[in-house]
Amino acid sequence: MKLLVLGARGQVGHELCRRAWPAGYSIAASDRDEIDITGHEPVFAAVAREHPDIVINAAAYTAVDRAESEPDAAWAGNCTGPANLAAACQEAAIPLIHLSTDYVFDGSKLGPYREDDRVKPLGVYGKSKEAGDRAVRDALPRHVILRTAWIYSAHGHNFVKTMLRLANERPVLRVVADQIGSPTSAGDIAAAIGDIVQQLNAGNSLWGTYHFAGAGAVTWHGFAQAIFELASPWRGPPPPVEAIATADYPTAARRPANSVLDCTRIGEAFGIVPRPWRAALAEVIGELYAGAA
Repeated sequence: MKLLVLGARGQVGHELCRRAWPAGYSIAASDRDEIDITGHEPVFAAVAREHPDIVINAAAYTAVDRAESEPDAAWAGNCTGPANLAAACQEAAIPLIHLSTDYVFDGSKLGPYREDDRVKPLGVYGKSKEAGDRAVRDALPRHVILRTAWIYSAHGHNFVKTMLRLANERPVLRVVADQIGSPTSAGDIAAAIGDIVQQLNAGNSLWGTYHFAGAGAVTWHGFAQAIFELASPWRGPPPPVEAIATADYPTAARRPANSVLDCTRIGEAFGIVPRPWRAALAEVIGELYAGAA
């Protein structure tokens, strides 16, 4: 079983590549400088060259605010790229696992979002991702679209590492407290994808869109507090973290006030149940400080 992983240097791609796969599985890893998914020819050539059994797309344009001023780049990475991959997979008669986002929703729902809730993205990033999801569905029946949220890891750029860095630079941190979501470890996403891959290989053909995010919900402010509490054995007492409103921290792109995803369906289809977000966070914090020791 050969897997072609796109976006190998991103957070989820990195975790997929370092994951301990069962015997008989191999990874062909690629990033943008090797396969630019926005180009039709490079994608078709790569699939023909590698002969993968499954393609996993962890590549995306993820600069949410910059997307507002770089819409062409966002649409190329998040819509054109997935469309190319889906077309190449359809021609090769192989499945595609494609990562999506909570930002396809506008955040106005009071409870967790289900897969069949109406999409209504607020900004260029969310709109381009939602269009990419539709392109995959239209071109390739054998797909799994995995929506996730608030990704972090010990690798790459993310909220956890930003908070720990800023705590060394500022006496007080100000963090938004009126947006709620579910922090999700990139390692947990990779593990879920691994489970899905093995089940697809075993004959499970429950194609479609699924949600996977850390269990439970928290605000960005509460997330920041948890980061410092869990890091206190290494860095000492938590710094002051002031709760602010979204209006007090203007950004180029609007964020959904509610990003919580209902993950019932992935449990029913694949037996995958996300672990509590705080347990996953503790593991990543430990990895960060173990690496720095």
